[in-house]
Amino acid sequence: MIRLLQIEFIKLWNNRASKVLIIAYFTLLTFISLIAAIKFDLGPLKFHFAEMGIFDFPYIWHFNTYIAAFFKLFLAVVIVSMMANEYSNKTIKQNLIDGLSKWEFIYSKFLTVLVFSAISTLFIFVVSLILGLLYSSYNELGIIFSDLEFILAYFIKLVAFFSLCLFLGILVKRSAFALGFLILWSIVEQIIFGVLGWKITSWETATTIKSLFPLESMANLIDQPFSRLSVVQNIGDQLETDLKFDYAVHSYEILIALAWTAIFIYGSYALLKKRDL
Repeated sequence: MIRLLQIEFIKLWNNRASKVLIIAYFTLLTFISLIAAIKFDLGPLKFHFAEMGIFDFPYIWHFNTYIAAFFKLFLAVVIVSMMANEYSNKTIKQNLIDGLSKWEFIYSKFLTVLVFSAISTLFIFVVSLILGLLYSSYNELGIIFSDLEFILAYFIKLVAFFSLCLFLGILVKRSAFALGFLILWSIVEQIIFGVLGWKITSWETATTIKSLFPLESMANLIDQPFSRLSVVQNIGDQLETDLKFDYAVHSYEILIALAWTAIFIYGSYALLKKRDL
């Protein structure tokens, strides 16, 4: 396992573009902390993010994981480029000649996905904990470490998404086309949902089916957190609008994402196994 990871990280670190993207990704994650410093003072209108409660425990676990998930596209480019470079530089063929089996090759890529996801998750956990300790109105241990299921959901979301990127990288072989295919995939999911709800079944059934789609199942792991804010709830009460939603991380949502992860990894191996390299 260690040997396989060493091979992958040597390749990544020797690639300048990958190195820049990885550094940029973690730099952007750090910038989440700068939200606390944003203030607007326009006469009677005073606006300070830190005072809105977004860094209160346990809400911060939900808010930060939701925001950080948008930056995963930086590492997605790294994952896709990682596979594209294997084909363009012919290192995949050389690795197999040197004795690496096709399963070991896929396993090494999946280990890289797991490591990226684990480091990202740990990073968000530490940043969120520090921000919460600095700005949260609550400091009881029971409150601080509640809602940590959002951290687990964030990890699984990254693993599933990067596994999809790995699969597309092997399927398409070119990073630009693979990323284009990813965008097309998201559009196709919405089109299928629209056709199901409009022509075939009810919108409620279509929504249930949509939750089984790959990208939608990943998105469902962490729902939007903004309507949880007390200021938003107060506005909803004044407008007599119910803004209370089910924000919980459900076990069935985790199982669906894990199932797609297994499908993508096995699909990657099946593609590689069939190909004449």
